Amino acid sequence: MFAQAFRTPDVRRKLLFTLGIIVLYRFGATLPAPGISAANVRYCSGLSSGGGTGSQGTAANLYAMLNLFSGGSLLHITVFALSIMPYITSSIILQLLTEVIPRLRTLKDEGQAGQAKITQYTRYLTVGLAVAIAATYVETARSGSLFSNCSTATHPIIPNPDILTLGTMMITMVSGTAVIMWMGELITDRGIGNGMSVMIFTSVVAGLFGGIEQVYLTKGIAMTLTLVVVVIGLVACVVFIEQAQRRVPVQYAKRITGRRVYGGATTYIPMKVNQAGVVPVIFASSLLFLPQTAASLLGNTNQGWVAWVDRYLVPGTGAFPVYYILYFLLILGFTWFYVSITFNPTEVAGNMQKYGGFVPGLRPGPVTAGYLGYVSSRLTAAGSVYLAVIALLPLVALGGLGLGNQIAFSGTSLLIVVGVGLDTVKAIESQLHQHSYTGFLRPPARMSAPAPKIPEPEGTPRVPAALNVS
Repeated sequence: MFAQAFRTPDVRRKLLFTLGIIVLYRFGATLPAPGISAANVRYCSGLSSGGGTGSQGTAANLYAMLNLFSGGSLLHITVFALSIMPYITSSIILQLLTEVIPRLRTLKDEGQAGQAKITQYTRYLTVGLAVAIAATYVETARSGSLFSNCSTATHPIIPNPDILTLGTMMITMVSGTAVIMWMGELITDRGIGNGMSVMIFTSVVAGLFGGIEQVYLTKGIAMTLTLVVVVIGLVACVVFIEQAQRRVPVQYAKRITGRRVYGGATTYIPMKVNQAGVVPVIFASSLLFLPQTAASLLGNTNQGWVAWVDRYLVPGTGAFPVYYILYFLLILGFTWFYVSITFNPTEVAGNMQKYGGFVPGLRPGPVTAGYLGYVSSRLTAAGSVYLAVIALLPLVALGGLGLGNQIAFSGTSLLIVVGVGLDTVKAIESQLHQHSYTGFLRPPARMSAPAPKIPEPEGTPRVPAALNVS
């Protein structure tokens, strides 16, 4: 398929454009921010990669998760240190607010024009969050809290921490986030696949190769090969489940408008087992990182609540697996919540009825909505358990192999890699199929009756553009 894609001029141009944007993104992820000491950053990040204990361990887990989505640029304090995380957060916030704010709900129902307005709000919120995150991040680097195992007295991260230097670093990082957002939109318009998803995919894959290298240097070739086999097995399982779907048949009645005939064909509504994608896992991880963040920034090891957080809310520690139980339950709850706000059976049934569609054997309207809700609840029950198991299994398996908490091989990273990879392959196949139609470029020899037009039902499950990996 990829050989055929490069033989097709239009698809080859889009692929090369996408690869060029990825190269620029990775270059920015390795370019040091102005005002820092690159040598001291490399030294301190090498010391902090081994993690720590107590509040240092919680900070290491927090920064490791954020570093995963930045492709390693966060702990190296680069121009693209903030990566795409502000945009991810803004997209999720706007989608949740759309369900509770009538004005945003009205914009969503207006179609393409309303969606463009919501996208503009997302950009504004992204810049605002980037300013707040950059200010916190620069202050953390200046005070030495970013690398708790490294002494900033002997290895200062910012040698001259004056107002001009700190302000320049903040402006550079916020601008880097804006550039990443722009490059993602360029990929969506002129390249292959969803641009924001491709950027996340690139960051996570970069972290995977770095994690394999770290395991090889610390554990040897045998443990590295074992890890690769475990990851391949998990990827195969994720691919199988991500492709699974329940196809609800839909029959459209024939309608004659003027001299055209619409409908009269059978299609289906594809309802995936994992309708929520990776969003519930990110929600659960973020919520569990909040007490770790508070313990690393506000507390000290002599306080009782900090000791409790260090023992029970850090993965791989504590006699009783409180972290894993809470993680499992939070993923289940967030999956049901997210599916309930992204898939509305009543709306889908109403759109089907408006276009003359019906599920065979069911009356249009409330009966069809009840059936779709029943199918969705059954699929969500299986999908939530699947997400929880995939998120926890790598943590347990890596702990059993003596590799500790390797964030690069977590369930979140595997879900993102597989989901975006599948969507990108489907996008390439779609481009190739468009070029395989002879009538697409050359008109037929004689006119024929127009083919029936089958309107697609609206209101299908959607995820944020930056996380369109399901």
